[in-house]
Amino acid sequence: MAGNGIWNALTRNSAQTHENAEDSRLRGRTYLVPFATVWDEIINMIETHPRWKLVRADEGTGLIHAEARTLVFRLVDDVRFKLKLDSNALTRVDMWSASRKGKGDLGVNARRIGRFYRDLDRRLGVHD
Repeated sequence: MAGNGIWNALTRNSAQTHENAEDSRLRGRTYLVPFATVWDEIINMIETHPRWKLVRADEGTGLIHAEARTLVFRLVDDVRFKLKLDSNALTRVDMWSASRKGKGDLGVNARRIGRFYRDLDRRLGVHD
């Protein structure tokens, strides 16, 4: 498994959530919190992060596109969110993060997703 993680870090430049992802950081989230509350909190987190920029947000489709600058080299990465109500009227949030340059991200995108969800959970008062 460790070899697999190293290989992925060297050959993948993106990460995305999926309900059945092996990596728990990449399982996305389903919240018992109103859609509008989750939406507003994500927008606020993007707009107040010093290295993030909101590119586009369409509440009707539940799509958000942001750009995130890396700390060291200041490279721009793309971050996208998809919010929707699931069949139980719970708010589902999925996320995708990708480096614009390079063949491998050294795990940056998966860590970005994990950190974002951790912070969003905290702001929404949700704990695992």
